[in-house]
Amino acid sequence: MDDALLRTLTPTVIGVLVRRGADFAAAEDAVQDALIEAVRAWPDDPPRDPKGWLVTVAWRKFLDATRADSSRRHREERVDAEPSPGPGEAVDDTLQLYFLCAHPSLTPASAVALTLRAVSGLTTRQIAQAYLVPESTMAQRISRAKRTVSDVRFNQPGDVATVLRVLYLVYNEGYGGSIDLAAEAIRLTRQLAAKTNHEEVAGLLALMLLHHARRPARTRTDGSLVPLAEQDRSLWDTRLIAEGVVVLQSALARDRLGEFQAQAAIAALHADARTSTETDWVQIVEWYDELVRLTDSPVARLNRAVAVGEADGPRAGLAALSGLDPALPRHSAAAAYLHERDGDPATAARLYAEAARSAPNLPERDHLTRQAARLNAHLRS
Repeated sequence: MDDALLRTLTPTVIGVLVRRGADFAAAEDAVQDALIEAVRAWPDDPPRDPKGWLVTVAWRKFLDATRADSSRRHREERVDAEPSPGPGEAVDDTLQLYFLCAHPSLTPASAVALTLRAVSGLTTRQIAQAYLVPESTMAQRISRAKRTVSDVRFNQPGDVATVLRVLYLVYNEGYGGSIDLAAEAIRLTRQLAAKTNHEEVAGLLALMLLHHARRPARTRTDGSLVPLAEQDRSLWDTRLIAEGVVVLQSALARDRLGEFQAQAAIAALHADARTSTETDWVQIVEWYDELVRLTDSPVARLNRAVAVGEADGPRAGLAALSGLDPALPRHSAAAAYLHERDGDPATAARLYAEAARSAPNLPERDHLTRQAARLNAHLRS
């Protein structure tokens, strides 16, 4: 079985059924049923036209479901004439599915789940495993999302920015189960980039590639985190870095700067440094200035403060940090790092311990706890 082919065809086949008269929820269910049939039948009898086969089987599944639902008898009369089997239509509705699944009426969690189901072609079980939640919980989330968008017109204009935020959420969800969500987000963003000529889509793709290139060096064999400055840069994927830089340069050349391009430029500067001491922190601060201008994001301001601490010294970084809300996620961790660099290990140890208590995940909590313990041991010696 070519799983990649099935996942690529899924959104196109859903689009065909929607244009034939099925609502989105019914079309998506029918295509999932057709995919199950494909898994059973294709290994022994692969079709010459996989897309046409899926369209035919999915349409029959839709008709069967429509006939079985007495409350939809009026729809049965409209869709009863089954088109003759043959090659599927050449129209590709994948882009519209992106917009539909990232509809503003959906919560971010629901939009991500629906995107993975309808555009990525993952099963409910696979998505649940990736998010480390029960399959029943994920099934309910996807069902609610489908009901929410069931009345949305399929040809309604979509918002690229919303789609990008959903893809960014997919990338940042981490890794679990049998599906690598970061790799899946890159695959989907590549797909979107191939269908659009949007500089921020290219910016997000570049950002993902540059971050993903550092993945092999981010953790030790025991699962503990390795800070950027301590990473073995020989483990970084130079092929992904080169691709990310090319994609970013193409996006920046359009002179329509957006937040994902700015973030990718910062990642590219980190990737360009052969060692942490060679990092061009002055230019990184300049890019953070652009990012703050574009987003006015407290997170961007926090990261900028750390970069200022590297470029102009820890006291300058602490001064930049002082105007930010201490309740901001990772504020205590940033302050601890800058205080340690400023020669105040007691304050740094206290702040590392405080940051560990509010860490968003176990690896980060363990890392911060070890940092506090290291400084406390030094203070006692």
